[in-house]
Amino acid sequence: MTTETTSTPDPNTNPAPAPAPTPTPNPNPSSLIHPRREPFEHGLLPIPKLIFPDPTPTLIQLKQQLSTHNRVNSSLLADSLQISTDHARLILDTLASVLHSDSDPLVKARSDEVDSAGADLRDLILFLYIQSYKKLLPRTHKDAASVADVWPSTSAFDGYLSALSPLQLVRSNNRRFMPSQADEEAHQLSYLQKHMANILSLLAEPVEGEGEGEGEESLVLSMEGFEHLGFLLQFGDKGSEVVTLSQAAPFFANSDPDMPAVPAPATQVHDWISQNIASALEHITERISAKENGPANSSDSDVAMTDACTSSIKTPPSARGSCFIEGISKSSFVKQASDLKGSSSVKVLNCHDSILYILAPLRYATIYGCSDATIVLGAVGKAVRIEHCERVHVITAAKRVCIANCRECVFFLGVNQRPLIVGDNHKLQVAPYNTFYSELEEHMADAGIDATINRWDETLALGVVDPHDSLSHPAGVSDFQAEPAARVDPDQFTNFLIPNWFGAESPGSTKDNPFQLPEAYMASQQRNQKNLAETKKLLREAPLEENQKRELSSALHLLFKDWLYASGNVRQLYCLQGD
Repeated sequence: MTTETTSTPDPNTNPAPAPAPTPTPNPNPSSLIHPRREPFEHGLLPIPKLIFPDPTPTLIQLKQQLSTHNRVNSSLLADSLQISTDHARLILDTLASVLHSDSDPLVKARSDEVDSAGADLRDLILFLYIQSYKKLLPRTHKDAASVADVWPSTSAFDGYLSALSPLQLVRSNNRRFMPSQADEEAHQLSYLQKHMANILSLLAEPVEGEGEGEGEESLVLSMEGFEHLGFLLQFGDKGSEVVTLSQAAPFFANSDPDMPAVPAPATQVHDWISQNIASALEHITERISAKENGPANSSDSDVAMTDACTSSIKTPPSARGSCFIEGISKSSFVKQASDLKGSSSVKVLNCHDSILYILAPLRYATIYGCSDATIVLGAVGKAVRIEHCERVHVITAAKRVCIANCRECVFFLGVNQRPLIVGDNHKLQVAPYNTFYSELEEHMADAGIDATINRWDETLALGVVDPHDSLSHPAGVSDFQAEPAARVDPDQFTNFLIPNWFGAESPGSTKDNPFQLPEAYMASQQRNQKNLAETKKLLREAPLEENQKRELSSALHLLFKDWLYASGNVRQLYCLQGD
């Protein structure tokens, strides 16, 4: 079956569509249709002008308005939607991070090439349509009492400017947790099932000789238009490769690669997709029912809260390349690239009072519901989302970062795009990237991160109210701009040392932070290093007797030991020694 595309046929010269036989489900019964999670998890923007009460007529009008432009840049988009150029550029950057094709010019474009590349109009239309999606409410953990002890104590800032802190919101309502993967997938499929007729009408073209107002039967979908549905849907199950829609669909199976493919009636495409979504929903329902009625299975893709408090927790990859790290408490935890083979994304959920090292090249990363933790993410080539966290330090090299509903967190960033701040945030700080490990530059090259661009302090704050999230922001709450993040004082900035587990056999070549520090932070570091050198010199040259030197050395060691215990860092030493 060919996956080669052709140009979109002119509406006035479209060949007549093929007869509409009874649509057949996907010929491979072992492979189910799935929503692409990335647009729903990393592609929703709380910009009021993107939330259309009735998106179909608005987007049809936008499609007609931009029909002479195959690709759309930020200036054209800003004029069409009556939004700022900053928001238009944010739309293009966000779309690029969740597109299904890595060969698209927008995905391949460097930061200064985004506007010249532009977005494909059909991808842009689909992206704008799903801004009407509302996230699934968090679920109640089935054994809430058994996990109560791992939750952190109430923040000192609870009640400050907000009735509930981010973690209190997550913990409220009988200790709700992030929805299970199966629940979220069913919710996304149901949304697509409900809206598929409208979505197809935005991708379809009228049949030659038929009037524009003849209804759905007058619309056909070209092979190229059909392939853009791959932005929202795909085939592929756990342990199998992802199958594109055009590979799975029967409509263009016999198309001659040297000839334009005959368009398929939109109704036939709709029936085929609806049948496949119905089969997938039935499968998910059966799986959830079996899980609820049977014993817990730690390898299931619905990863449950983990009770263990050691660094030996192993979380297997779940469907379609995601690895879950959940419930780490009072521990150190390490995952390297060799541990994450086959996983393109990581989700760190409900981890507390711990240090986590995830030193690997990734496409996506999510940190949700964590507190009093330090989390180091290696190199994330598409997007990082940090949500509902308290007193967390996040260190990451990434293409883009979104921070939502967090407080008292510090972010040490090497980021190529402006960090996005949305929702109800308080006391956030940002700082330049402050660490390295031996394989970092290799992982950054794999992820497509440019070390010469770091926009860590160019944060973009959107509204406090997220129309996609009815948990944090119920209907009727008035909106205002999110609290911006402050820069970490250069005199308070320190480097973070990642242990070298490989010793002399370290496989990488990175010897220093690949991101250039701003002048103020570099000067502060140089002052600290100079002060340290002078202190060491004074101690070495101090006119002390041998017994006095021993007493001084003992006092210094005792003070350092007291600091290790008071700060909790002693746990790191024990855990790493155990590894």
